[in-house]
Amino acid sequence: MARDIKPPKQKALPTSRFARLGRMARLASGVAGGVVAEGVKQWSKGRRPAIRDLLLTPSNAERVAERLSEMRGAAMKLGQMLSMDTGDFLPKPLADTLSRLRAEAHTLPQKQTRATLKSIYGADWSQLFERFEMEPFAAASIGQVHRAQLHDGRDIAVKLQYPGVLDSIDADVDNMATLLRWSGLVPEQVDVAPLLASVKQQLKDEADYELEASHLRSFGHALREDARFWVPETVDELSNKQALAMSFVPGEPIESLEHAEQDTRDKVMTALIELLLIELFELRLVQTDPNFANYRYDYPSGRIVLLDFGATRAFKAKFVNDYRSLAKAAVAGNTSRMLAAADRLGYAIGETEGPYRELILDVFNIALEPLSTPGVYDFGQSDMPQRMMALSNKITEHKDFWQAPPAEAIYFHRKVGGMFMLAHRLQARVPVYDLFQTAIKS
Repeated sequence: MARDIKPPKQKALPTSRFARLGRMARLASGVAGGVVAEGVKQWSKGRRPAIRDLLLTPSNAERVAERLSEMRGAAMKLGQMLSMDTGDFLPKPLADTLSRLRAEAHTLPQKQTRATLKSIYGADWSQLFERFEMEPFAAASIGQVHRAQLHDGRDIAVKLQYPGVLDSIDADVDNMATLLRWSGLVPEQVDVAPLLASVKQQLKDEADYELEASHLRSFGHALREDARFWVPETVDELSNKQALAMSFVPGEPIESLEHAEQDTRDKVMTALIELLLIELFELRLVQTDPNFANYRYDYPSGRIVLLDFGATRAFKAKFVNDYRSLAKAAVAGNTSRMLAAADRLGYAIGETEGPYRELILDVFNIALEPLSTPGVYDFGQSDMPQRMMALSNKITEHKDFWQAPPAEAIYFHRKVGGMFMLAHRLQARVPVYDLFQTAIKS
């Protein structure tokens, strides 16, 4: 892992429920103030803008992203998740701004970091390490990561959970949902309660570092004989629910492969997409966070470094079987089986021969296009993201049928979308069709 060129900004973390509620209230009032100011400006020019347009000004979008980055925790994590599903949840201007949250987070001031270390390891925490770097080299929504060295010379990475994160999850998610409802960005008729309940549980799982350590060991075991991947090893004696210590693995940002030879880019993306299929169809255990920072590349060994297993999700056999049926039907061009599988997964499919149903079919056909294309799929030349966005925006116009997608599908599609975006970024050519055929036969 290489040190980030631009160090994250330090900002004290609000830990009490009232402090976090106050930040959310100030965010709401700031957005409201922005709406009024922009409205006056537009009306003075003789225009009559819709409230939705006033909400989506660049200044309001920046205000939302900055405040969530300061709060971290579930509020920031929910913003990250929503930004990965622009067609299902948010208009593109706000989603584009929120996408910054996948790469940006404030870090704790050193005083708060020391207090966190003391609360986790005790007053003599410094005696556990030969060296501990107070400046974190990575920061995210749930915690930040520090480099350290043990007395036996081992270089390790220590992920510290932000104080108060676990206790704030329910309130943060509820407050974010209220803000989205108030803003009108989520249609009133859409029942998001099941999705919010799933988000709360997922975030609580991510805040359990003992669970993440278990996932880390599971992936390390599953990939122990695959020379393409490198998974850190846990340091159990320094790991608990609020801290995760692991071996420090070298590597450069996965995006740096943009400048590599075509063959290298193709091999890396082939390995990652094959791993995705193995995770779903074989392990039924998927690391669902598509953040590029979770993947590094070790140039000397040619291995892909896999990091951050907090968002790992176990999928039920029913979901896996139904999704397999959906994908196989799409590859075969069998629309009736596609619809049946989508219905079993929990998607609203609309009326028979209606325009909404046709849109749903088009969305699945585009999303699964790489699986349905024999030979090599050229992600660099594909306009799949643009076509998907256009169709997703049309779907939200069908208010009589639109509903929040099934939670499991959202988590899996975040990962699929992230892999496809990375493949596009690397201009990779991948035999996805062959990989899928092998995966469903195994």
